Amino acid sequence: MTVEFTKMHGCGNDYIYVDCTEKKPENPAELAVRWSDRRFGIGADGLILICASDCADFKMEMYNADGSIGAMCGNGIRCVAKFVYDKGLTVKTELAVETGSGIKYLQLTVCGGVVTRVRVDMGTPETAAGLIPVAGLGESVIGKKVDIAGKQWDMTCISVGNPHAVVLSEDPAALDLEKLGPLFENAEYFPDRVNTEFIRVINRREIEMRVWERGSGETLACGTGACACAYASYINGLSDENVTVHLRGGDLEIEYNKETGHIFLTGPAAAVFEGTIEY
Repeated sequence: MTVEFTKMHGCGNDYIYVDCTEKKPENPAELAVRWSDRRFGIGADGLILICASDCADFKMEMYNADGSIGAMCGNGIRCVAKFVYDKGLTVKTELAVETGSGIKYLQLTVCGGVVTRVRVDMGTPETAAGLIPVAGLGESVIGKKVDIAGKQWDMTCISVGNPHAVVLSEDPAALDLEKLGPLFENAEYFPDRVNTEFIRVINRREIEMRVWERGSGETLACGTGACACAYASYINGLSDENVTVHLRGGDLEIEYNKETGHIFLTGPAAAVFEGTIEY
């Protein structure tokens, strides 16, 4: 059997997208592993299925490159919006998308008949340790010193639909994430593993970030991670409510609304190529 796919990315965080509004392939976790392989497959950080929803305009099902299920992806959901609009599955420029962490609301920017940017209401960031989850570090982890990889790190833990550990670093570009990333991801503090952002606060409106995503390794960008690092910087008094996060794959704009407690993510969405693959 064959299936049509579209390779897309948001700031270099790339996924394989499949229209499943009428039919869904079997064993998507297995397909995610095979197709995400950059030498023997299509090559991606994972697989995203676009499905029909009973409670929103569409439903997003996300699988990481190792086949594990992801609850939410800020870059991925922007590409979902571009996919459904550009392919004529909707004419709406305001969408509700069901995800593993609830319904997210999106505003689409359309130029020349195609979506170029998307603003996502990411909801309310969560700092309660039990809800992230984080174990053994108290009721919340905000600016705490922790020992990982034989070194003390200044860490703040936040959930933006998935768990994040935001770690201050003088020079994220110099870190060996291939070694550090798995040590954070699988540390005893994180029963469900964790996404780790290594950040440098440049000034009150700009942050530099590298990310190690659970199940995928280092990626060029992470939308939920950018939100987590912006909020972590804000609650630690290091930045303002609105910041630009500089990632290896590009920039994301993050806004925190103090009145509602919601955090918003704005960034690009791009299609790379389309094809058909056997499964």
